[in-house]
Amino acid sequence: MRDPIRILTFSTLYPNEAQPNHGVFVENRLCHLVASGAVEAVVVAPVPYFPSSSRAFGRWSAYARVPKVERRNGLTIHHPRYPVVPKIGMNLAPAQLAASSLHTIRRLRRDGHVFDLFDAHYVYPDGVAAAWLGKWFGKPVVMTARGTDINFIPRFRLPRRMIQQSLAKAAGIITVSQALKDATVELGIAPEAVRVLRNGVDLERFRPMDRCRVRAKLAIDGITLLSVGHLIERKGHDLVIRALAGLPDCQLVIVGEGPERAQLEALATTLGVASRVRLVGAKPHGEMAQYYSAADALVLASSREGWANVLLEAMACGTPVIASNIWGNPEVVAHPAAGRLMHERTPSGIVEAAQDLFASPPDRKATRQYAEKFSWDETTRGQIELFSQILSRAPREVAQSAIR
Repeated sequence: MRDPIRILTFSTLYPNEAQPNHGVFVENRLCHLVASGAVEAVVVAPVPYFPSSSRAFGRWSAYARVPKVERRNGLTIHHPRYPVVPKIGMNLAPAQLAASSLHTIRRLRRDGHVFDLFDAHYVYPDGVAAAWLGKWFGKPVVMTARGTDINFIPRFRLPRRMIQQSLAKAAGIITVSQALKDATVELGIAPEAVRVLRNGVDLERFRPMDRCRVRAKLAIDGITLLSVGHLIERKGHDLVIRALAGLPDCQLVIVGEGPERAQLEALATTLGVASRVRLVGAKPHGEMAQYYSAADALVLASSREGWANVLLEAMACGTPVIASNIWGNPEVVAHPAAGRLMHERTPSGIVEAAQDLFASPPDRKATRQYAEKFSWDETTRGQIELFSQILSRAPREVAQSAIR
């Protein structure tokens, strides 16, 4: 057998001990790739520098609690720190990421770690930083575009220019949806240079559970909608709360944490639906199958997504979805067994989609069967094929680099 491809995965979107749900989709894809036996990986996942681990500083203190090095799912993850500068930090972030990671990567190579290419997730700032690191270390770079890095950040002049320059120099470009590929092409990248490899779903972790048991455990009764994600404006949790006025028989469970929690609670009280809304906070990824299984429908009212993993996770548990008709969502919700797309991203759009879904709900087994088409196997094969093609054009390193 040929030697495994050796990659260095580089991303600020990666789970850690203090933030176990952060960027879990990147970890999932990498774990399935490594499980194939065709690839070996080490991870460099920079985190912002913060001086205090005191919880009095809120979410920023979590960064101080991230270990410098940790093991997760058989992989070693290194967490160099990089400075975040208020107001102007967006323009400086790629340079700060690259500079702060340089020492870590040099140390890895001195310790005998050899890698064939950079596997960068999230084009800006991560991919731009990886492009510079690739140049410094003489390694090809593969970038994966995942959402706002392509459909939002290029609206800013300087980041757009850096994104375009880095994509043009990349050895390979992956997008997680066709919509993101189209947007990447609009940035001036040749269509043939972009490969769509959508996210998959772990069909063993996310599978239907005994609904009676999990509903009793979670104290869920009646028709229940589920909304999952950070409590921030673009996730649209407020729209789902507002929709309850037109869905008097429905309860709502919101899983997630974030800065808008108090506003969402206040909104539910103002609208007189607080008794039908439960905000249960963030939950470990491993516990989400019971929430999906207990719900009658997942509602995703986001204004922007690249490829929403929660949709497939819910479907894999047999739960149909109601999703906003934006970006990659139509590529996921493409059959009645999957659920419904909203005609408009409004409370009334949610009400209409929910009424249509519950008037003719799909069999939960059919929803699960639909999700089974989205395993990680195709994505893993696509990555291996792309990496192999790139390395067939670039000599692989066999001795320790002279870079110090």
